[in-house]
Amino acid sequence: MHALLLSGLGPTYRTSDYFGESSLFQERPDERVQAILTRSGAPRLKLSDLSFAEGARRKPLLRPPGVDPHLTTFTLESILQGSKHAYTQIPLKEVWEGNEVSVPPDVDLVLLSTTYIWNKQMIALVMGWIRDHCPGIPVVVGGQYTNLKYMVIMQAYPEITATVRGDAEIALPMLLDQIRVSGDLAEVPNLVWRDGERIRINAIEYVDLDAFPSPSFPHVFDVAPYESMRGCPFDCKFCSFPAASPKWRYKSAQKIKDDWLRYAGENGVTQITAMDSTFTVPPTRLRELHRILPGSGVPQWSCFTRANSVKNEEFIEGMVASNCTHLEIGFESMNEQTLKRMSKRVTAKQNRRAFELLSGSEIGYGMCFMIGYPGEDAESFEDTRRFLVDEFDGRFGLYVFSVNDETMPLWEDREELQITVDDPLSPDSAWSHIGMNSEEAKRLQLETLDEVRRKNDHAVVSLWQREYARPLLPTADRKGNLVVEKALERLAMVPRDYDDVADAADCVTRQLEVLRGKGVEFDPGTGAPEDILA
Repeated sequence: MHALLLSGLGPTYRTSDYFGESSLFQERPDERVQAILTRSGAPRLKLSDLSFAEGARRKPLLRPPGVDPHLTTFTLESILQGSKHAYTQIPLKEVWEGNEVSVPPDVDLVLLSTTYIWNKQMIALVMGWIRDHCPGIPVVVGGQYTNLKYMVIMQAYPEITATVRGDAEIALPMLLDQIRVSGDLAEVPNLVWRDGERIRINAIEYVDLDAFPSPSFPHVFDVAPYESMRGCPFDCKFCSFPAASPKWRYKSAQKIKDDWLRYAGENGVTQITAMDSTFTVPPTRLRELHRILPGSGVPQWSCFTRANSVKNEEFIEGMVASNCTHLEIGFESMNEQTLKRMSKRVTAKQNRRAFELLSGSEIGYGMCFMIGYPGEDAESFEDTRRFLVDEFDGRFGLYVFSVNDETMPLWEDREELQITVDDPLSPDSAWSHIGMNSEEAKRLQLETLDEVRRKNDHAVVSLWQREYARPLLPTADRKGNLVVEKALERLAMVPRDYDDVADAADCVTRQLEVLRGKGVEFDPGTGAPEDILA
């Protein structure tokens, strides 16, 4: 049996809607932008022509990112290779971008990962692609989206033979074997499947993550994604993840250490990216990691954590000694009432303490905030806005609240907070509640991003950077890269920030001067993905 594996990230957008057509991220400047650049003395300026010296070569500052393994693909391919099932993998990126792809003629089954599919439009697009490229071939789906919506999806798409819910390590090879041998799927765990006209639901079984081998891969690569737990011990009301994976399980500190050393030795990995929603729980495991990782030779690593885990200098020291280089934290809000409504189980005071500890440390960090959670109004959001404008230092994200699906715990507050959503199954749907509606939230988001960019010299929004190799400037430290990113952000958004052409041109000149101070030069015609000879 030959399976076609479709997996990968969801669609991305070059600089998001915020960096619109009039920004300098666009390669074709409009008439007004051209007037600004001409007045600044750099009429041919393109951000893609900025470069820096690395040894005897010059490299583009904005260069394509490397291709790192994707966690879901990494895991699924490891399962298929370990069970010796033949497959061909096509990244979902090819589907989203509409690229021409050659599908092997002998495909017997399509395996679709829905982990990075989040609405009806996306599932419809990829199912249409499958119908066009693999007509008449049965489909098996799995992942976050279909974990939650398996009945809806299977009713909408009769070509879907089965849905694997939860762990696939045992279920997927067993499913493939049964399809090949007898077609009887009654004994395959974690399966929802078609039995003639009926849809049957088999029992759920959980893999022992500590006993079961972690994914193994034959290739050499720099960055390895890592999963140390499944499920989540928290109950944030804006998150449906626990509904899709209700049993929280985690690997031991010793297994984590052994896995990371194996990836370094077998695959040449120099950086581990722990993808768990919060890697730093339980605290007993974290304390053990702080005991056994220092001096062990594990690669550098990064993870997601919670603000209340960052309690003191001892935490910072333990993370640094263990070779942790970066933390991502969902602060969500700086308003106590909003945090309580979210059931975040973190206070604004704890958020502030975490920020103060990290901002003075060696560890890189990013903090994410949300606007428009049910019950939040413009006045309560002001606490978050003032923190970002007046105090924040580092990278941050500010995202408009969205309703991902009907399983989110926030629906418990529907009547009290007067939550209405045009389509509960689409995160792009318009919504409203007693505090604001989605249009007001989008307006406040744009106003806040503008104000932070213009007034805070030390806060950089994380939006456009993902399209480029990071750090942008390998010859600079973390603080130096933040200076470069801030200058680029202000430079790119000059058309939005200044009505007067002369004022805009002065800003272009200033930002180019800041970049020169970091060794970044404007060199027309050198913006190419390859190294540029000096």
